[in-house]
Amino acid sequence: MKLPMQGFPKSQRLLRHSDFRRVYSEGRRFFAAHMTVFYVPRQDASGAAWRVGYTVGKVFGGAVERNRMKRRLREAVRLSEFESGIAADIVIHPRPSLAARNRRSLRTNSA
Repeated sequence: MKLPMQGFPKSQRLLRHSDFRRVYSEGRRFFAAHMTVFYVPRQDASGAAWRVGYTVGKVFGGAVERNRMKRRLREAVRLSEFESGIAADIVIHPRPSLAARNRRSLRTNSA
């Protein structure tokens, strides 16, 4: 029995550096308790309604810790089943205080 894919398809991810740069320069910011969320509406609504990317600074530690934080954030967004219907690019930038949070509170904060 094959399990269904439980990740993000490429159509829901920000992949190119130019996409991240556009969100930072043209977008707006939302400051939450443990993260900053950057977002910008998309003109082309091709594919997914929204795309998300993650930036984790070196303050979180080495590559292993940073990648772990990105995986935790990705899973929290996936489990939240966020459906807005709005075409937007979103970048989530966690703060160091998020490193100590457990998965349940991380999931609640990202929804």
